[in-house]
Amino acid sequence: MRHLCVLALSTLLFAQTTRVELRSPLGRDFHSLPDDKGLVAAAEKALAEHPNDVKLILKLSQAHAAVWEDKEAVAVCTRGLKIDPNNVDLLIERGHRELPLRQFAQGRDDLERAAHLDPKQTEAYYHLGLAHYFMGEFAPAADAFCKGRDLVTAQDSLVNFTNWCYVALRRAGKKEEAGKALEKIPPDMQSNAGHTEFYFNLVRFYQGLKTEAAILPPPPTDTESELSFDTIAYQLGSWHLYNGDAAKANEYFARVSRGNVWVTWGFVGAEEELSRHK
Repeated sequence: MRHLCVLALSTLLFAQTTRVELRSPLGRDFHSLPDDKGLVAAAEKALAEHPNDVKLILKLSQAHAAVWEDKEAVAVCTRGLKIDPNNVDLLIERGHRELPLRQFAQGRDDLERAAHLDPKQTEAYYHLGLAHYFMGEFAPAADAFCKGRDLVTAQDSLVNFTNWCYVALRRAGKKEEAGKALEKIPPDMQSNAGHTEFYFNLVRFYQGLKTEAAILPPPPTDTESELSFDTIAYQLGSWHLYNGDAAKANEYFARVSRGNVWVTWGFVGAEEELSRHK
């Protein structure tokens, strides 16, 4: 009985410190995280002292997003864009946060506008590509990803864009172009260990240099490991899909959709694939 009381108290405390952000396409309620570090409160305090400072508005949106309060992040950006309607950073931020909320059309519009205002903004192209991709607009997605790829200089960014260029081109039925996109990552390039290493492993898989079993991480145990698992499992599912094995693809998508990190692109993509065929 004592354990049940403790569990009930923990559930109540969690409910008091998080918010329902989204009812997913598959019928799940997704929550924000507790703001244990006071990120939102600190950002709100700073903004209260300078309420028209667009940089502080951007920081408040990012603070909300850090604890998965994407609805609140979008609202903050909207407030900032009333002050500075052509602020590219705010347009990119709002477009970015609209995607986990499955507001793909709104995100696409914001990100197209940002890219029009600043054609060298690689973050605009990256998230614009995602917006198109999640909507099933694969050719425009590939165009956005490839434009961004051609602008970046850092290796990690090049690898990330190349991954999405490849998969968008494959989903668009442009297999030959997709193969050429992989040439941007030569066989002698070494991975930079860290957050984006999973994209490097995916590119090596597409190139036939690594096996499916070698790149799939073990079942996740925390948020960071779920991020890498969701990313790779979703992309492996997509690979099976555009190579004609829908059943295997759906196995991967289902594994991802049973997780909890609903803000990852792998999670978003897996749910969208499953919801199209439910």
